[in-house]
Amino acid sequence: MKNAHSFCPRFAMLLFLCASCLHAQSGPPADIDAYVARDMKTFDVPGIAVAIVKDGKVVLAKGYGVRKLRDATPVDENTLFGIGSNTKAFTSAALASLVDAGKICWDDKVYERLKGFEMYDPYVSHEMTIRDLLTHRSGMGLGEGDLLFWPHTTYTRDDIIYRLRFMKPASSFRSHYAYDNLMYIAAGQIIPAVTGKPWET
Repeated sequence: MKNAHSFCPRFAMLLFLCASCLHAQSGPPADIDAYVARDMKTFDVPGIAVAIVKDGKVVLAKGYGVRKLRDATPVDENTLFGIGSNTKAFTSAALASLVDAGKICWDDKVYERLKGFEMYDPYVSHEMTIRDLLTHRSGMGLGEGDLLFWPHTTYTRDDIIYRLRFMKPASSFRSHYAYDNLMYIAAGQIIPAVTGKPWET
C-alpha cells in the first residue's frame, strides 16, 4: 500500500458503522462521539476515522484521536489507514466482477491468465485455478513468504510471484487450509493482466 500515512494496523482502526444504526434518522446518531470514544478505549487505538453513509449520501465523515502514539498529528476524515487483509475482499470482489462480465472464469488456470506463474510443484503450477488462489489450500505453509512484503520491502508484486517457484509446499495441493497472503497477491495481479488497469484502480 502506498500512502503518506500508512502505519501498523495495530495502532489504527477503520470503523464502519452500518446504516441500520441510522434507521429513521436523517443524520448521525447524537451519541456518536461517545460511541467512538468507547470503541477507541475498547480496542486500545489512538485514532479512528468514521464514515457513515445513508441512502447513498455521506452523513458523517470525521476523525477522532491521533494517527499514532507519541505523535500529535490528528486523524481527520481524509486520513489513510493500513487495512491489511481487507484488501482480500477487494481482490475477490474485483475478480467476481470480471467473472460476471464474462472476462474470466473461476476455474481458469492461473498460468493461462498470469504470465510466468509457477509454483514449486509443476503439477500445481498447471492445475492451480483462480478459485484455488482464493481458498487458502495451495499447499504452502501458514504465512509462508510473508517476509517478502512485511515489514516493507522493495520487492514488487511480480518479484514476489516469481519467488513462489522456490517455496516448498507444507502439504499437498488442496488438502489442507493454511492462511496465505501470497496467493492473493497473485490473484490481484490477474486483474491488471485481464483489464490493463492497475489493482488500485
